[in-house]
Amino acid sequence: MPTRFAGPLVLLRELRETMAATLGAQARLDRIVDLIAQNMQADVCSFYVLRDDGALELFATHGLKSEAVHTTSLRSGEGLVGLIAAGAQPLNLANAPAHPAFAHRPETGEDPYTSFLGVPVLRAGQTLGVLVVQARDRGAFQNDETEALLTVATLLAEMISTAEFDNLVSTGSDIDLRRARTFEGAGFAEGVALGTVVLHDPRVVVTNFVAEDIGAEKTRLDEAIRTLRLSIDTMFSTRDIKAGSEHHEILESYRMFANDRGWVRRLDEAVDQGLTAEAAVERVQNDTRARMLRQADPYIRGLHDLDDLANRLLRVLTGDPGVFQARELGEDTVLVARNLGPAELLEYDRDRLRAIVIEEGGPTSHVAIVARSLGLVAVGQAQNITAMCESGDDIIVDGSSGRVHLRPPPGVQATYIEKMRISARRQEHFAAQRDASAVTKDGVEITLLHNSGLLADLPALKETGAAGVGLFRTELQFMIASRLPRMKEQTELYAQALDTVGDKPITFRLLDIGGDKVVPFLRSTAEENPAMGWRSLRLAFDRLALMRTQVRALLQASGGRPLSILVPMITEVSEFAQARVIIQKEVAWLKKIGGTAPQSISIGAMIEVPSILFELDRLMPLADFVSIGSNDLVQFLTAADRANPRVSKRYDAIGLPRLRAMHLVVSAARAHDVPLTMCGELAGRPIEALALMAIGIDRLSMAASSIGPVKELIVAARLAPIRERVLKALKDTEDPTGMRELLISLAQAQNLPL
Repeated sequence: MPTRFAGPLVLLRELRETMAATLGAQARLDRIVDLIAQNMQADVCSFYVLRDDGALELFATHGLKSEAVHTTSLRSGEGLVGLIAAGAQPLNLANAPAHPAFAHRPETGEDPYTSFLGVPVLRAGQTLGVLVVQARDRGAFQNDETEALLTVATLLAEMISTAEFDNLVSTGSDIDLRRARTFEGAGFAEGVALGTVVLHDPRVVVTNFVAEDIGAEKTRLDEAIRTLRLSIDTMFSTRDIKAGSEHHEILESYRMFANDRGWVRRLDEAVDQGLTAEAAVERVQNDTRARMLRQADPYIRGLHDLDDLANRLLRVLTGDPGVFQARELGEDTVLVARNLGPAELLEYDRDRLRAIVIEEGGPTSHVAIVARSLGLVAVGQAQNITAMCESGDDIIVDGSSGRVHLRPPPGVQATYIEKMRISARRQEHFAAQRDASAVTKDGVEITLLHNSGLLADLPALKETGAAGVGLFRTELQFMIASRLPRMKEQTELYAQALDTVGDKPITFRLLDIGGDKVVPFLRSTAEENPAMGWRSLRLAFDRLALMRTQVRALLQASGGRPLSILVPMITEVSEFAQARVIIQKEVAWLKKIGGTAPQSISIGAMIEVPSILFELDRLMPLADFVSIGSNDLVQFLTAADRANPRVSKRYDAIGLPRLRAMHLVVSAARAHDVPLTMCGELAGRPIEALALMAIGIDRLSMAASSIGPVKELIVAARLAPIRERVLKALKDTEDPTGMRELLISLAQAQNLPL
């Protein structure tokens, strides 16, 4: 008959006393393996820790030779211990030496032991080590012993993560939990930032692992699960969520997982082993994450859904609402998040924030645009980084390559410090060219303007020497406000913007909110395709008071100065005509009440919806100027969501179809002598800017950080031969050469800085 062990409750209570005792790290580990062996009546208990070089080092043992501790190691995948580490699954054997993966290590003295049970020590689904018990010829261990050892492994995972454990690490090495990692993402905003991690949505920290009263913990768990299920049902009932939409599918997956009997059963079993409800959730979350990370496609949405569900349950149990609160930041903070809205980003202290890293999003997503506006380095699509890092970790963000180095080694840090010195010298070079005209070698003058939306980034006009602000996104004031900004507040903001730019021009775009640009005070329903939904001018026409208030604020802010207003998301000429009428009525009203009207008023049309391309001949005579919004125009032309990395990468914004569409606007603007500006993010990248200049756009508006590199390109270029080749390529139906490849070859022929 197999020997029965004393039980997990006795073991956990003894371990809790050991964790609380005043002991050194090694003495604490030695005591833990002794307790496990005694409790489970095993001859051996050994604890292996995964090092940053991929080796599993024996850190403590009961029953093997003591001199093997910190001497014996196995490569990942080597032996039974390596097999457990690689697969993150328990292994229970009655005759371990007969297993094909068995690796004999005579220096440990393990020859007499045939019964073997090993479990992975997991944190955030990552293997940190392996915990093993062995015995002489007692057959396989029981299932409840496996569960008990997995429960103990949860406690050991937390112990490994503490600073106390650092004392056991050999000089020149580290444990895998803290090893350097590199993430290949997508660059959203160029530059390099060195700093420390702050998690935007920090994980709930479980501090109490051992249950005092299992019955009470099961009651707490049951109540929390009911609360969780109710909250998901409430989301369905209080929101108008269309069946089949992405929102509906996400909530359905939440509901499916929350009602999954297997998931609930595993939680109950973990509590039965003596864990608190919170510790049980963490253990099951670790096990599930470990399995899913080792699937062929580890980044399926189900992984995020399960993580989110577990985090929601932890917040219910701990009473943590999970509501974002602005936190004190240290110097050189790098914000790391699964996803992040522009309003949330603006909550942080911009003087201390250097970069953002997110797991999702696209380079033209709103948070990426705001990050560039704030002068932050930004990288997105850094898969799984939130699970791999902790607040306080060292991090390097390379926005140019899209690479993120977490806990970088000294050599990598030194390389990037030198890169930052070189970048600083480049910035000095750009600053020296601040007052130089942006004129090509063959005399083509290009007007460079800023995209903006915050008062904080307007002073950059003096630093870059830009000619003015080609696009001021007025919606940012609304997105960061907890209530609708009053007309007085809007007027003050616009007046300050006009005061800051002085005699330079500034174009205010009317509100582009709704859809995926969420404002907290605007009640809206979930939409299947928010970018093509109730937003921008459509919303303004349905909420005329909102539009009229903004127009009145702009008119009053002008104080008799010239005013330029841009009307967004026009789908047909009648909409622009209607917007002009509303603006002109407000001008007449201001004059009627004795107010000071603008010295002059220019009303422009934003070209970002493809349908308007077929009414350009009717639009141009009505518009004082036009601006191309490349972010939405490219999105709609390609039917590719700009914030969805799976499809946004598939289409080149300067591919032949897109350039042909933009050239239609250039031709129409010239025919009607209407000023044209490119104010999308496209203008801020050198090769894209070259493409735009080649098709005849000579007014480019971009983030302040892009002015220097684009101006450097302009003054080095001879535009005529490039323009000739590109315009020919636009008409050529046989040449298979891609537009980007053509432009790069033309730029390289002139040694242009790209």
